[in-house]
Order: sequence, then C-alpha cells, then structure tokens
Amino acid sequence: MTTRSDAEVRTFVRERYSKFVEEPLKTGDASCCNEAENSSCCSSASSNVLQLYEDPASVELPSDVTDIALGCGDPVTLATLQPGLTVLDLGSGGGIDCFLAAQKVGPSGRVIGVDMTPAMIDRARANQVKMGLENVDFRLGEIEHLPVADNSVDVIISNCVINLSPDKPQVFNETYRVLRPGGKIAVSDIVTSGPLPENVKANLSAWAGCIAGALDVNDYMVTMEAAGFVDVKLEPVYFPPEMIDEALEDLGEQAAMAGDRAPDIYKSVFSAKITARKP
Repeated sequence: MTTRSDAEVRTFVRERYSKFVEEPLKTGDASCCNEAENSSCCSSASSNVLQLYEDPASVELPSDVTDIALGCGDPVTLATLQPGLTVLDLGSGGGIDCFLAAQKVGPSGRVIGVDMTPAMIDRARANQVKMGLENVDFRLGEIEHLPVADNSVDVIISNCVINLSPDKPQVFNETYRVLRPGGKIAVSDIVTSGPLPENVKANLSAWAGCIAGALDVNDYMVTMEAAGFVDVKLEPVYFPPEMIDEALEDLGEQAAMAGDRAPDIYKSVFSAKITARKP
C-alpha cells in the first residue's frame, strides 16, 4: 500500500496533468507513458498515439486533441460501440476517446466525459466546439465520485486512468452504480504481474506515470468482481523495457536497478485490454 495519502496522490496527479495542457509531454517525462518506438504504451506525440487506434477516423482529429492524448490503448474499438448508446469516459482528458465514441454512437447516442483536471475539461470543451459535436458532455469530477446518475450508462470506457486512482475499489463501485443492467465496461489500463518495490509505490512521480498505482493483474480482476462485475476478461499487451526506463527516468530508480533488471519492474508492468459487464 502506498505511503502517500489519497489526497496527496490526487493533488499531485491533477497538477501534473494540468501542465500537460500548457506544454505537451517531452520524451522522458514521467507521464502516463512516454514516447518509445513501437511501444504499445501511451505517448503525447500524435504520431505515436494514433498508432494505438484501429479506427481510421482518429487521424482526422485536430492536433489540439491528439497532442495531449495520454492513453495506452484503444478502448473505443474494444467497446464495439453501436448507434444510440450512452457512453461514459473515465478521465476524458482532451477528449480523444469521447470524440471517437461520439462518432460511433451517432446523433441518437450520447457521450459523457469526466475528468478531475479543470484545464483538461476546458480544453476538451474547446475542442468540442471546434469539432461541432453536440452529443458530448464534459463534466468536472473524480472517477471515485462520478457526477452521473444511477443506471444511466450503457458502456464505460477509460484509457490509462484507473491506475491513477488511489481508491480503485471505489472506482469500480461507482462504475457499477452508473451502468445499466447488462452494461459493459471496456478499458485500457496499466497493470502489474507481482508486487512493485515499495519505494516506487511511494513515489508521486511514479503515480503520475501510471506505474506506482498499477494493480496486480489478479487483484484488478478480483476488485472488479467484488464490485459486482461478471465475465471479467484481461488481455495483456506487453511493451519493451525501454518504455519503463523512460517512465522511471526522473525517479532516481535507474542507478539502483541498472544491474538487476530481471526481477523487478521490467518484466512486471504492462498494458491490458480489460472488459466486464454488469449483470
């Protein structure tokens, strides 16, 4: 368990992601993933971000959207969205997944994006105006306390955000609450295989970098099931050690781990495609 309080983690992550709106990530920043050639993890470089998406519509999005995209997968394709559905995006950021989802659900559908960072909400709303999309609603809020009514959502998506929460059981309780019976959750997230070193888990930069807060893969699935979800499935998507090097670059961990990579983070942190449904 992290030695940092929930409030400390949320404050640090909020401030860190606010800065991404003002200045796009640079290689080596401990964001929720950084640039790495052929990496399946997230990046702020639009060319890398768009490689994660199967939908060709992603290349048509304006740079104001893709330049601050911080995902580690393609939850929109994973969700197999249909016209008329109501979709909720946890940690919607600049809006990339909301805008792609809005095109899938069409005028008869609706997309709600929730983010705890005011600067991200402002950017997403500005992007929405530019794109002329009327079926998207961005709301300021925490994913542990969703500003969304009970049983009102058909599908929940999220892209490398749940790992940032210091209270994941509450996140899954909330997602269960807002989903309609039969509703689906489809997320891309960072998980681990085995425990992380305590010094990494306690490091705030590592929290903002999607590493310290990642759950063990088995704990992740058990936590979802405890909230009531069924048919929980998790498909790992591995990325190279170089990506972990970049994410840890400013943590001072490199020297300590340089001679002993195998047992630690390099083999234990990966992205995953995760789906489940509410019975």
